[in-house]
Amino acid sequence: MSRPRLYNSDVLSWFRAQDFVWLALFSGLALASPRRSAAEMEMLAALAVLQVAAPKLRGLNTDRGNIILLCLKLIIGFLLIGVTGGILSSYYLVLLIPVLSAATTLGGWGAALFTALACVAYLVFLPLAYFIEYPITADLLREVGLRVIFLPVVGYLTFQLAESNRVEARRAQAVAGQLAEANRSLQAAEAAVRRTERLAALGQLTAGLAHELRNPMGTMKASAEMLQKRVEPENSIAIELAGYISSEVDRANSLITRFLEFARPLQLRRAAVDVNELVDRVAEGLGASAANAGVTIHRNFAPDVPRLELDAQLMERAVSNLLLNAIQASSEGGIVTVKTRLKLNGWVEIAIIDRGVGIPAGLTEQIFNPFFTTKSDGVGLGLAIVSKVIDEHGGKIRVESEPGSGSIFLVDLPETTPSQT
Repeated sequence: MSRPRLYNSDVLSWFRAQDFVWLALFSGLALASPRRSAAEMEMLAALAVLQVAAPKLRGLNTDRGNIILLCLKLIIGFLLIGVTGGILSSYYLVLLIPVLSAATTLGGWGAALFTALACVAYLVFLPLAYFIEYPITADLLREVGLRVIFLPVVGYLTFQLAESNRVEARRAQAVAGQLAEANRSLQAAEAAVRRTERLAALGQLTAGLAHELRNPMGTMKASAEMLQKRVEPENSIAIELAGYISSEVDRANSLITRFLEFARPLQLRRAAVDVNELVDRVAEGLGASAANAGVTIHRNFAPDVPRLELDAQLMERAVSNLLLNAIQASSEGGIVTVKTRLKLNGWVEIAIIDRGVGIPAGLTEQIFNPFFTTKSDGVGLGLAIVSKVIDEHGGKIRVESEPGSGSIFLVDLPETTPSQT
């Protein structure tokens, strides 16, 4: 059976290095005191507790709690001076505790206020000494003056040092925030470059394959049509098979057309377009599809969205693709929200929000790659073409998704579109 530990490392970690210095200071004051009266020891113990233990209490780690602690230190210091000789007490330096604490935790006005209160707390003993007929000599006044001047000087220098540290901390925090933002931008840029490289490579491959496939597909189509004309009407099986060949060739040609559309450089026909009207037109056009799926489309358009120089036809197709995907991802009775707003940087944001199945973790970057799809009957070009259209307009597209909770597709379009070369 193991023996119980005599101490817990968590207890030691509760203390800071300066706490042991404070405890040594108050212990030394107690041992060095010639009087060692009960009141004096109680005041020293109270100051030690306030200085070491009170800041670790969660309820006092607030601005109000800090001010309460400062007031208590000031009061206890005043009482300690009072019970140890008043104006002649050697404990006048304990008033530096609230002064230093205020200088390091409060602003300029707060530090100045507590410094003034500490000076007043000490000077109060001067009229008290006069009241009890203690001789007020020039030497006494000179000593009191030096002690009082010492408090604001130390308080000011401490505040300057603390303020300098606070400025450096804020500057370091700002730099850390800038570095974090730059890192996020760099990661986004790297992801965009990787996606662009993949799109370019796959686009070139697609274009080559599409052109090579067009000729044999045309031959197959013509052969099937000739077969349908030459075969005897009684041979229904041959006619049916020729029809299958012709329809499948048409389907393959449609896919090839989409492949070429993806690989071909886009020629934008820009014109001033009302973004709200464009998105509203797309939502209206997909109203029947949404109704058939039992999905409701909510529209929320910001009135301050400016007109943008866009290719209206291409942008409509991109938004339509995103909205149709959101409808298909939603269950019956679901809601799809389409929103527009003007961002602070002058860009226009189009948000399409669904509460559907969401996108599996780790696939949010891949969904914009060509030929990547999670649909059993999908080709995987829809979102790739959407991404290409947005990129050609100088915009950005990103997705936020949580499996089981839905997805948000965000399209950012610059208010001033880049010049075309």
